[in-house]
Amino acid sequence: MVVEQKKPLIILTGPTAAGKTKLSIGLAKSIGGEIISADSMQVYKKMDIGTAKIRPEEMDGVPHYLVDEFDPSEEFNVVVFVERAKAAMEKIYAAGHIPIIVGGTGFYIQALLYDIDFSEHEEKESYRKELEQLAKEKGKEYLYEILKEVDPEYAQIVHFNNVKRVIRALEYHKETGHKLSEHNKEQRQKDSPYNFAYFVLYHDREVLYDRINRRVDLMMEDGLLEEVKGLIEEGYTKDLVSMQGLGYKEFFDYFDGEMSLEETVDKVKRDTRRFAKRQLTWFRREKEVVWLNKKEYEQEKNLLDSVLNIIKEKGICNGTKR
Repeated sequence: MVVEQKKPLIILTGPTAAGKTKLSIGLAKSIGGEIISADSMQVYKKMDIGTAKIRPEEMDGVPHYLVDEFDPSEEFNVVVFVERAKAAMEKIYAAGHIPIIVGGTGFYIQALLYDIDFSEHEEKESYRKELEQLAKEKGKEYLYEILKEVDPEYAQIVHFNNVKRVIRALEYHKETGHKLSEHNKEQRQKDSPYNFAYFVLYHDREVLYDRINRRVDLMMEDGLLEEVKGLIEEGYTKDLVSMQGLGYKEFFDYFDGEMSLEETVDKVKRDTRRFAKRQLTWFRREKEVVWLNKKEYEQEKNLLDSVLNIIKEKGICNGTKR
């Protein structure tokens, strides 16, 4: 019996502001890789500054997928991500290259890596509409409190502002009688259909939080306020999935006159720090993860060489193409 060889796959993830972009380009150029973004926000057009979207010149000729492909009015979710990512992977494999998944949306990465099908749950609408109405009438915090009762473990890794994920967890509990956190644990025990290397790049907390704060300041200097204002003027409303993203949703209170600009910027920084903390919590629960603490590498080249050695050891790539 011929055993089909697993296809190679590299994942480079980590919390926001960890420095994934630079390492991903160096990695792709070294092994003949192409990059698929696992970022739930960089997929949207017109949303460049607040998403810290990679610029064309930063790509350095490396093909990127799922960057700048959707209008902010369109919904992008885990089902669409897996479908589009798999299509991109087939194209990359056909070219004799290696797909590199880069981004901080751990939920998307897990679904792709372990081939989890969420489409069945996406199609159940009645209970979802009921929950959406509840959120409108009683507020997002009300829904979040329900989630804390039925699945406290999952509530630890999701923010109450992320109504979509809160609703999905409540839907899953209603449909199956089980907790989504338990389902995710079970899925992590599945074998992946890929021969993969899963890297998590991170900084110590103080350094990471400082990087986040400085990055938000730079975003403001680069015109984040004007970017959000332009989107609102074009008719993109706060109920859209895209406009619920970090660095966008916080500005609605400012434009409504309920918060000063300084308070708004502080809120973006605080929410981003909390988001980074939840990202790290998620990655700690994944199996077969290689943690890369940036402070242990004096130069970017040393970090890249370490990643390349691990990839070679796993038999994913026999050598570099630098």
